[in-house]
Amino acid sequence: MHAIEDRRDGTLYCCAATYAYGATVHRSPDGGRRWERALEVGLPPESGLALERTWHLRPGPESRPGELWLGSQDGGRTFQALPAILFHPTRERWQPGAGGMCCHSIEIHPAHPDTLVIAISAAGAFRSEDGGDTWTPINRGVLADFFPDSYPEVGHCVHKLLMHRQRPERLWQQNHCGVYRSDDGGATWIRLDENGLPSRFGFPIVIHPRDPDTAYVIPEEADVNRVTAGGRLGVYRTRDAGASWQLVAEGLPAPAWTGVLREAAASDELEPAGIYFGTQSGSVYVSPDEGDTWIEAARQLPPILSVEVTWA
Repeated sequence: MHAIEDRRDGTLYCCAATYAYGATVHRSPDGGRRWERALEVGLPPESGLALERTWHLRPGPESRPGELWLGSQDGGRTFQALPAILFHPTRERWQPGAGGMCCHSIEIHPAHPDTLVIAISAAGAFRSEDGGDTWTPINRGVLADFFPDSYPEVGHCVHKLLMHRQRPERLWQQNHCGVYRSDDGGATWIRLDENGLPSRFGFPIVIHPRDPDTAYVIPEEADVNRVTAGGRLGVYRTRDAGASWQLVAEGLPAPAWTGVLREAAASDELEPAGIYFGTQSGSVYVSPDEGDTWIEAARQLPPILSVEVTWA
């Protein structure tokens, strides 16, 4: 579901679910020439749960070699579940989404590595300030209109959540029920999808590496019609923290009906910043100029599950 390079040592990691081995993680220390499968990925028997998929992995800070936020302290050779979130007091109010119960977003504060924000579908966003020993739900102001109480403490279907490294208290999320921004580390959220987006529904969100006010989303029609909105492949960009959104689609096909999954979009750190995404119909698109124009870099691939950017 997700592949990423550990910039601390160049190791590649891939979250995978296979018929033969079930949910697991593969690691490559040599740029993908040779892969090793982690042997101990699972949930403790006392949880009463089975691990069906691994969705996301986040390497720890430079100061903690070997730390991987999926549950590993030895560079992905072994994994252990984190009890504080696995047995969270609100757990009975969590419900699996269409893809199952998945932790798909893990963000680490760049200056305070014991401060983390995660997002789970369908449970919501949670924040820890003690390295994962305790977790606080941070969903105030986020709509969940599939519940009788439209603003519950937990049960939210977050699709993707990101923290801006230049301004870590600025969080962005694409939710089942809208696009949101937080300026206080998730304590409160502001809804942004009523300012020029054709739909509130979508999966990925991308943020500019330097400008915390610039973000990108790719709306889909709705949860019951998961294809790109308006019969076109459209990326929408905000440069004013979500106060307005503009379609940036020069070079993208129209008409087009496809989808972009939650892990299948990314940005680089170049000047100007490059924006990347892959579609379920097997194309990869690149914008070298922050969304102004787009190039189809690859086509006729299998469905694109994950897009990450790295360079030598």
